[in-house]
Amino acid sequence: MAQAGAISLGGNSFDWNAFTKLFARGEYALGLGVMALIVMLIVPLPPFLLDFMLSISITLSVLILMTALLIRKPLEFSAFPTVLLLATLLRLALNIATTRLILSHGHEGPQAAGNIIEAFGGFVMQGNFIIGVVVFIILIIVNFVVVTKGSGRIAEVAARFTLDAMPGKQMAIDADLSAGMITEEEARRRRKELEGESNFYGAMDGASKFVRGDAMAGILITFINVIGGMIIGVAQEGITFEQAANSYTLLTVGDGIVSQIPALVVSVAAGMLVSKAGVDGAADKAIGIQLFTNPQGLAMAAVTAGLIGLLPGMPMIPFFALAGGAGYMAWRGFQKQAQAEDNKVREEAAAQRAKPVAEAPISQSLAVDDIKIELGFGLLGFINETSGRKLTDQVKAVRRQVASEFGFVVPQVRIIDNLELGSEDYRILIKEVVAGRGKLRPQLHLAMDASGAAPPIPGEKVNEPVFGLPAVWVDDTMKENAAIAGYTIVDAATVLTTHFTELVKENMAELLTFGSVRQLIDDLPKAQSALVADIAPSQITVSGIQRILQNLLRERISVRDFGTILEAIAEATSASTDLLTVTEHVRSRLARQLCNAHLDASGALPVVALSPNWEQTFAEALVGQGADRQLALEPSRLHQFVADLRNAFERASQTGESPVLLTSAAIRPYVRSLVERFRPQTTVMSQNEIHPKARLRSAGAV
Repeated sequence: MAQAGAISLGGNSFDWNAFTKLFARGEYALGLGVMALIVMLIVPLPPFLLDFMLSISITLSVLILMTALLIRKPLEFSAFPTVLLLATLLRLALNIATTRLILSHGHEGPQAAGNIIEAFGGFVMQGNFIIGVVVFIILIIVNFVVVTKGSGRIAEVAARFTLDAMPGKQMAIDADLSAGMITEEEARRRRKELEGESNFYGAMDGASKFVRGDAMAGILITFINVIGGMIIGVAQEGITFEQAANSYTLLTVGDGIVSQIPALVVSVAAGMLVSKAGVDGAADKAIGIQLFTNPQGLAMAAVTAGLIGLLPGMPMIPFFALAGGAGYMAWRGFQKQAQAEDNKVREEAAAQRAKPVAEAPISQSLAVDDIKIELGFGLLGFINETSGRKLTDQVKAVRRQVASEFGFVVPQVRIIDNLELGSEDYRILIKEVVAGRGKLRPQLHLAMDASGAAPPIPGEKVNEPVFGLPAVWVDDTMKENAAIAGYTIVDAATVLTTHFTELVKENMAELLTFGSVRQLIDDLPKAQSALVADIAPSQITVSGIQRILQNLLRERISVRDFGTILEAIAEATSASTDLLTVTEHVRSRLARQLCNAHLDASGALPVVALSPNWEQTFAEALVGQGADRQLALEPSRLHQFVADLRNAFERASQTGESPVLLTSAAIRPYVRSLVERFRPQTTVMSQNEIHPKARLRSAGAV
């Protein structure tokens, strides 16, 4: 007795269960399905089987379209190119099968090629085959020219850009993996996804050609069916031309429409799939979120539809209905936006209230601002100046100017308001100590009389805060008259900036911190950095270099030529560790720079020489040795020196000269320390600091 599920064939047993299990495996089922499609190209199909296969084609096309609409990203339907090829092959096989039935049995009537073709042909043509032909041609144009061509272009461009971007994406994955941002498993997953994306868009670029070829084949098959059917009907079957035209045209157009509708559906699916790049989520949600959630766009659409409905001859009901619907959606959208903003404000306020108040660390109280500008309430407009330059921009320009002129970067400047000041008062603080203050008139201009000979003009008479010159605050109506009278006109913000500039130059030595010197050393070229390593700390420390630079800046000597200064320090420290002696040697190495900074218009260096008597007096007044050396001058002689110096420089200033005081190298630092107390603007140079090529011109003697 045969086992259950087995069939006896000529004495041999056939296991049906094993066969069904083998067929259930995917690769065998797919292979048999493809072979069945190829067999359909050759073997005739009866009408009932053709109806069944046509229904499969239509249903399969709808399934493909729905899948393309509902997936979240294109790679979820990576098998689409293969599915597209199989669907195209199925339609071509059905076209050939229907062609065979139409040409062989078309003379028998509209039911010769099955009920589906008869139903489609009769429904679309409505008894007029011209209507059917026109509809069929339109379907061909829509599919071939619009949908297929556009989706093919998108697939082509996407494939090109995907392949071009692949090396960069692979490098990004490797960089993330090297930085430890992703694991090895995540890197493999990303590489696999990148490879799949490249293969998908490349396959889609080629698969789009299937749809174009299918459309062209539909046109040719339809043309062949009409011509061949009419020839067979009239010449072989003996029916009239009119009967042949009606019968074969009905069947051919029905066949074409039955084939083109699934083709159009699949083409739309292909277009939806390749145009989905960059859209997150299913198509319905993405379109709904991006198209119908913008209240501004809905409001404009409602207004436009309402205006079109008011045009003469336009049907009002549909346009007004659309305007009402769009307007309602826009109103709801605006309400949701307002509610979302209110909720956001409430959430931020609640989070702020729930956030514990963090006390500032006590260590912050120890921080000292290097430079600070405090403004009264009436001067806050300088920070937000619109007609001219902002105070912050002017401060940046001053810092850039000082860096270019003196060779070091001024620290950051803090600008704040101070309610304890008068509304038009300001203060400039250096290391939290008031270095200068003043009072400004923001709406007026300051007219300064530098010569002291200009005629008086009406206005508020003051002394300008920078140099103490007599000045007058004038309004816009008096600006031109004051300029004609010989006054120098500046606005209030410029007065503040000038005051700030002068105070920075006066306090450069204090502002040059240890960190600034370290930064100057770090920015040196490699060769000069080696020099620093050679002398520090064996011959001099970095703080010692800082002290020397401060000595130079105190007398407004630029340290921009930092390389030459380091060379001079290396030379001097090999013989002496006294920083004052080293500073004097550095000054002598900067002789060209020092002389050039004080040349007059003719290119000569005007000097007021210290007489031999005073030279001997100062030399004899020096007591102590090395770093402990100091000047011990009798008070009477000190007063006499001050008087002689003032007389000599006043005589020089009457001729418009600004000479330097020339002394011997041994006493120059001590003379300078004395002169800076009552005449800080006077430059004191030693004979060693006169460059050999400098041309001297005597402007007097002390």
